[in-house]
Amino acid sequence: MKDERAQFSGSRLNSERASPGSPIRDKEKSVERQARAQNEDLGYCRTNMLIRSIAALVLLTVTFSVSATSWHDNSHYVALGPRTGYYVVRPGLSLSDQLGIDGAPTVDTADPFRHGYGADALAFRFNRAGILSAPPAYIVQATPNQFYTQRLGSFIRGQSRLADASAFFGQPQSIERRPDGFIAYYAIQVYNPFEDLGGGRK
Repeated sequence: MKDERAQFSGSRLNSERASPGSPIRDKEKSVERQARAQNEDLGYCRTNMLIRSIAALVLLTVTFSVSATSWHDNSHYVALGPRTGYYVVRPGLSLSDQLGIDGAPTVDTADPFRHGYGADALAFRFNRAGILSAPPAYIVQATPNQFYTQRLGSFIRGQSRLADASAFFGQPQSIERRPDGFIAYYAIQVYNPFEDLGGGRK
């Protein structure tokens, strides 16, 4: 008798589950919907976190890229003609040493006590007769200023004199004597707002 009751009870339970409108079936569907909703919410959270992580990585990469412009050594020579052209030089790096212009009166804009203010420089090498004997150099920490590059492009090796430089830039801030002549330096006051905000070179 007990076996018959158990079989009847199990058969009834299965019948109620199979029935589309049964309370048991409705409850199971409700649990499935809740589980599906939780999975969807979890998937959304994971996707959102992934997007935020990617955005943060991109921002960090851009920040390092901008910061790197201050110290990256992309020194080079700009040729304009047979006897015209100029050097763009990063201060204190290899080309600066090769050209012998380490005495340029540059001031580092990354100095935390200067709040982004500093100085770039121009260097003109003259022989003993006072005639330009080498391409002028623009010692610059960030992006070269077109005002100076255009004027540097007008100097002619073997022809231009100190008076020509003075006509554009005034009296040099300093003159370095050399056995074969001298180097005239001009300081250029500059301001880098990025380094003023604390994002300068490390």
